[in-house]
Amino acid sequence: MLRLVILSFLSHSLVVAVAATPGRADEQLLDGIAAQVGAEIVLISEVQELARPVAERMRAGGAPDAQVQNMYAEALERLIESRLIEGVVVRFELQATEGEVDAAIMGIAQDTGLTIEQLERSVESHGLSIEEYRAKLKGEIERSKVLNAMVRSRVRVDIEEVRRAYAERFGDQPEGGEEVHLRHILVATSGESLRTSASACSIARDAERKIKGGEIAFPDMARRVTDMNPQAEGELGWLFVTDLAPWMADPVARMQPGQVSDVIETSFGCNLLQLVERRAFRPVTFEEAEEALTAELSRQKMDKEYLDWLETLRQQTFVSRKGLYAEGRRRVEDGAVGPQ
Repeated sequence: MLRLVILSFLSHSLVVAVAATPGRADEQLLDGIAAQVGAEIVLISEVQELARPVAERMRAGGAPDAQVQNMYAEALERLIESRLIEGVVVRFELQATEGEVDAAIMGIAQDTGLTIEQLERSVESHGLSIEEYRAKLKGEIERSKVLNAMVRSRVRVDIEEVRRAYAERFGDQPEGGEEVHLRHILVATSGESLRTSASACSIARDAERKIKGGEIAFPDMARRVTDMNPQAEGELGWLFVTDLAPWMADPVARMQPGQVSDVIETSFGCNLLQLVERRAFRPVTFEEAEEALTAELSRQKMDKEYLDWLETLRQQTFVSRKGLYAEGRRRVEDGAVGPQ
């Protein structure tokens, strides 16, 4: 469970750089204070370093200054939350040991199928030093300890809640039938695309030739040319054959697992399909779903309880925001800053 919590926090936390470590008192005065949290401070440089990678991507994407300022204000709140948690860690002696960090790294390597050395190279390729990565892991372990100590005891999931979740999730599932796992490439002729049908199908036929000729795998080609969620690499997942669109159903019915269709021309573009696998559908029983649904409901309740607990902690701690980023927060709260 601890490893899952760590991985969950990492997916949220490691998209930005590790915050800077406060320096000497004279450096702090030169740097500037963004917030005071109890007896601790948050430096302006910490907010900037945490937010900078995201800010650069936002500006490159044409985001207005108001949205970027909003993001800096959110980064300040993340750092204030971190100081609050650090205070609880010290007060209740919940510090993570080096052994726990080592075990977490080993667990993450195993879960991702990497050696320790490969994981370290991956970390460094994303701009983090091993020391920064260990510090981030240490913080996430301590956060999970705080969750366990302060929040988990409040969370209860009863069997009736699980049964209701099962009914919502699986209540209308069919009794049987066939499912197919499909991948899809769309070279569009509608929407923002200015292609003609001829040019779209020319791209699709070139992709078909290269995939069938073994020059490139379907997911790699999808990432290059598809106009529908290229980051998904063409994955449509498992679909019931009775739910397939008519233009898909006939080609899929004639295909064997692993095969790629000919180019299929439609009103919205030129398409390629790959049939990955077929299987008979077997309904998911309550017994099979119970553990996963219980864990999901528990996580949802944990999230809510954590936010409630954190807000109480904020109210019990002196928090003073200062300067430009505090002004950004006030504008957010007043509704002056938001999605454009």
